[in-house]
Amino acid sequence: DGLAGEIAVAARRQETLDSALRLDLADQVTTDPAEAARDADIVVICTPLGAYAAVAEAIAPALKPGAIVTDVGSVKRAAIEAIKPHLPAGVHLVPGHPLAGTEHSGPESGFAELFEGRWHLLTPEAGTDAAAVAKVTDLWQRAGSKVEVMDPAHHDQVLAITSHLPHLIAYTIVDTATQLSTDLQKEVIEYSATGFRDFTRIAASDPVMWRDIFLTNREAVLEILGRFTEDLTAMQRMIRKGDGDGLEEVFTRTRAVRRSVIDAKQA
Repeated sequence: DGLAGEIAVAARRQETLDSALRLDLADQVTTDPAEAARDADIVVICTPLGAYAAVAEAIAPALKPGAIVTDVGSVKRAAIEAIKPHLPAGVHLVPGHPLAGTEHSGPESGFAELFEGRWHLLTPEAGTDAAAVAKVTDLWQRAGSKVEVMDPAHHDQVLAITSHLPHLIAYTIVDTATQLSTDLQKEVIEYSATGFRDFTRIAASDPVMWRDIFLTNREAVLEILGRFTEDLTAMQRMIRKGDGDGLEEVFTRTRAVRRSVIDAKQA
């Protein structure tokens, strides 16, 4: 059984649509979001967060009663605020966020095992139609995901530390490297150690998508960034004072977290 009887894809660029057809990801393609959403049972919004409101407004007249709208964005309160006001009565909103993916984007970047064993977090508001939540849950479970329902605000707090802050750190470190002298910058690139290479991979993520994530989840990001800055300052003091015991204590504590991630099969 397939996940759907028919899949329609909308995108701005013809190149993206051509790729979707060539990779057999869609039965029909269009540059008009409303055309793709017409008569659909489930609509999945996959644009950067900054485009959500415009897309929701565009597809609203084409949505049939009972249709379900979901998404894959990384900030859920902002997703609800952008989409919900435009949906007609009788259409159900079940926001979602797959914790899967790479630094690459577009149809060419997908692969069959992308969601296998990965979490998909659903963040419906209280009172959302239970059958609609069950249908979106089934969709993602059949794609191989583990599904959990979470409060939207709590989701945004959790992702601020597990995803958003690490990306912000990566962008900052790599940008710092770009501001070094030409000779030193060349050597940093040529002799990149594993740690820096990992940061460059993360920093290669889509700039527009991450711009929107930081701006729409700014409260949670700024809160966790403040706590991180305090911890970083404490580490700076340990290094300045030669506090090896303090450094080792922190490193031992954080090493245990890595083991927990591996045990949870999320590494």
